[in-house]
Amino acid sequence: MTQPYIDTNYTENTKDLEEEISDRMNIAIVGHVDHGKSTIIGRLLADTKSLPQGKLEHIKERCKRNSKPFEYSFLLDALKDEQAQGITIDTARVFFNSEKRKYIILDTPGHIEFLRNVVTGASRAEAALLIIDAHEGIQENSKRYCYMISLLGIKKISIVVNKMDLIDYSETKFHNIVQEYQQFLNKIQVTPLSFIPVSGKLGDNVASNSKNIPWYKGPSILSQLDMFIGEKIPEDQNFRMSVQDIYKFTENNDKRRIVAGTIESGAISVGEEVVFLPSGKTSKVQSIEGFNTSTKKTITAGYATGFTIADHLYIKRGQIMARSDQNQPHVANNIVVDLFWLGKLPFQYEKEYFIKIGAQKVPFTLQKIRRVIDATNLNFEEKPEIHRNEVAECEFLLKEPIAFDLTHELLLTSRFVIVDDFEIAGGGIISDIINNSTEKTKKTNENLSFAWERSRIGMDDRAERYNQKSSLILITGGRESRKKEIAKALEKELFSQGKFVYHMGIGHLLYGLDESVRLNTINNNDNHISRLAEIANIMLDSGCILIVTARSLNQSDLELLRKTLIVPEKLISVWIGNVVFTDIKVDYHLFNFQRIKRGVKRLKQILQDKGIIFKI
Repeated sequence: MTQPYIDTNYTENTKDLEEEISDRMNIAIVGHVDHGKSTIIGRLLADTKSLPQGKLEHIKERCKRNSKPFEYSFLLDALKDEQAQGITIDTARVFFNSEKRKYIILDTPGHIEFLRNVVTGASRAEAALLIIDAHEGIQENSKRYCYMISLLGIKKISIVVNKMDLIDYSETKFHNIVQEYQQFLNKIQVTPLSFIPVSGKLGDNVASNSKNIPWYKGPSILSQLDMFIGEKIPEDQNFRMSVQDIYKFTENNDKRRIVAGTIESGAISVGEEVVFLPSGKTSKVQSIEGFNTSTKKTITAGYATGFTIADHLYIKRGQIMARSDQNQPHVANNIVVDLFWLGKLPFQYEKEYFIKIGAQKVPFTLQKIRRVIDATNLNFEEKPEIHRNEVAECEFLLKEPIAFDLTHELLLTSRFVIVDDFEIAGGGIISDIINNSTEKTKKTNENLSFAWERSRIGMDDRAERYNQKSSLILITGGRESRKKEIAKALEKELFSQGKFVYHMGIGHLLYGLDESVRLNTINNNDNHISRLAEIANIMLDSGCILIVTARSLNQSDLELLRKTLIVPEKLISVWIGNVVFTDIKVDYHLFNFQRIKRGVKRLKQILQDKGIIFKI
């Protein structure tokens, strides 16, 4: 059976990835509705003999039976309702080969209603064909689409002026379109590689040059595709992989924890050190895993794969895995973006949206609209909100830091989409960082993780020896909450039961290790929290249950502590007191205990419920 030539599923399968990835090119084809995108693709398939055997004859026969004129666009109408409407509704991948290489054409819809699908289609492309109807002329979407694909960083663009047969192959009308569109392209700093006059219906200048257009001496569409120079080989770039999931195996005493994802760029080998961002945790690659494949020592961009690492780290889905010896992604929560808005409702202040980069998905709010750009005339406006199909430069404030690259550094990990109410409402690229506070935290974490001397005794081994799991119990509250009395009583109770436990008040830092910081630094609370985390890392690695008391901590203190801990999941936060009067969001809120024993009993119950200690 002949393999299908069209696929509407964008999930890369193993067979696709095993092919020679470097020997193919992804091309987006965009343009205003009814300007002939599907016709041109259908003609390319037919003229390059890329159709399944008998497919062309079958479609022609079906049109004849239904008394319907044959169109090459019908070859792409994989869905029945699309043929009924006569338009392309969904983005599809179309496969064909030239003598030079393999192609995947990303056929994108032209209707405004389906504009959001272009985010999916064009974002995977290395080059683009933009189609303009010679008879109808340049339309709003002719400009809007070109602006959007330029925002996505696609620089290799060719302009195809279709339906030349409808204007009698007029050279003058063709050059008028070229001149008008070139003025727009100059303003957005896009330099097309060619303007090609074609007739998709009759095949002029599609797969070969046509005698009907003798005044044109440039390439056909197929020749232009072959002239596109592929992007820099991804494995030559910095290594990036978005963590999709962590898989654990238990059968036959298999203790592997496999970090899985698809490599976006770069290459990596067994034994190389990696860093996971934004957490900053580091380890070494122990093995490269795959299902039903040969053992690999090195793997490159484009492959879905898995890794085991040397250390038992808690890695969250969405973190970006990078190599420690290369330039690493930025980590920030206050960013500058260039975006196009596709939502039905305006993009506005105060409302919470989600930004998605790879597997990272983080809530954010719009902080500032720097300027709104009309993509059709490039006029700038100052507006309180962004409406559908508008392009803007904005500032976002994210609820937590994400890892990313800037668009001029590494395009794939600078692109994002915006999710509003489970729908894609926009997309764009990250162009700048507003401040580097989270970058400093990232560097601190990286340095700490990098310099950490790994003991030959693992955390699991210590937990088995001490019959407990190491944990940081952070107890905070007001002055009259009796938190310190409860903490000391808990320490004594656990110690009497043979537990490895230690209580430390924040005063140990303020008037001990941090004395010089306290006296010489203004606004030094962050320094105290960071020092606390450093001490906690040592105690947790030793297998200890560390109980820390501090007065009236807030949410920023708690977040900084989590960011600096090597294993933030070992932190349990508790507020003791009838009223929580800071913005902190703790794991447990315990009301005032007049009897210390009741407080100790409740905290022990929490430790038992969390599996840190066993019931005695």
